[in-house]
Amino acid sequence: MSRIAEGIHWIAVTAWVGALWTVGLMVAPTLFHHIADRVVAGSLAGRLFTYTALLGLGCGGYLLVFRLARFGGQALRQAFFWVVFAMAALTAVGQFGVQPILEALRAQVFPRQVMETVLRDRFSAWHGVASVLYVIECALGALLVWLQPSAPQ
Repeated sequence: MSRIAEGIHWIAVTAWVGALWTVGLMVAPTLFHHIADRVVAGSLAGRLFTYTALLGLGCGGYLLVFRLARFGGQALRQAFFWVVFAMAALTAVGQFGVQPILEALRAQVFPRQVMETVLRDRFSAWHGVASVLYVIECALGALLVWLQPSAPQ
């Protein structure tokens, strides 16, 4: 395997996990703390979470293909592979399963804020699901970083 492909492997882990932690643990809370309009803060945070999800799907896809190309069927016996797979699956569920539900709820009440309507409880529940998925993905990201130095290269 080329040295470039291995370097991209390391960069993919760094970019994905770094973006997860930065956006979810620093940027989004900062937006809600410093922007008085929660709709604007939520809109900006949502856009950043979408970018993070797309980055994650790209990085996760690369990492899975890299590991399969490098190790063949042996990749399926490596914890690193399955952590990447789980993270990518959680990202896909959040982005293509939960996020469209949240957007549909927002669209139903537009131009009003969803939190000012009878859909507030449903929105809060789905937002909670998205948050739990994200926290699990962040924890798996920590495990991925932990496993990387010991993962077969």
